[in-house]
Amino acid sequence: MSHAATHEGSSHVEDRNDPQFGKASIGKIAMWIFLVTDAMSFSGFLLGYAVLRSTMNWPNPADHLGINLSGFATFILICSSVSMVLSIDACKNKDRKGMLNWLLATIVGGAFFLGIQVYEYYHLIHQGITLASFAHGPSLFGSTFYIVTGFHGLHVLTGVIYLICEYLMAKRGDYDKGDYNRLEIAGLFWHFVDLVWILVFTFIYLL
Repeated sequence: MSHAATHEGSSHVEDRNDPQFGKASIGKIAMWIFLVTDAMSFSGFLLGYAVLRSTMNWPNPADHLGINLSGFATFILICSSVSMVLSIDACKNKDRKGMLNWLLATIVGGAFFLGIQVYEYYHLIHQGITLASFAHGPSLFGSTFYIVTGFHGLHVLTGVIYLICEYLMAKRGDYDKGDYNRLEIAGLFWHFVDLVWILVFTFIYLL
């Protein structure tokens, strides 16, 4: 088999269901465009938070937020990003069992993160930190916290649902032949969600 034929075969495996635009598939380009616009939304929220914090008598987040618990949630989310990479790698190697197991681990990690966030919200509300009020300072402290972290939480929830759909498709055999392109597209979104959380955690909880 010639080199050209081999290259054509490998491209067919990677992008059988997604047209090519140069070296990237249309699906990947579309996801990158979406992520760039989404990053602008997060940038706007974090910039607004920074302006409010610098112009008001802002409380110390460490005195009111569960930094240790959220730090553990951050670790879980980072681990889920690693498991996503391993799932795609297993798909490339046509390791069906490994692909499914690592993809399931990614889903569980995302769900665990959401569970921690709900637990944190529940306790913060009972401590007087709500969307509209804050018992120990400016009400915007609670408002900005819930808006930024809640917006990110919606992304995690979307990602978990997205990955569950991918898992079901993988389980029925869609990726058994090494067609990993759609998994890579899902992985782009998941890695973006993880990266954004690191920034949110640093800005909201640590600074």
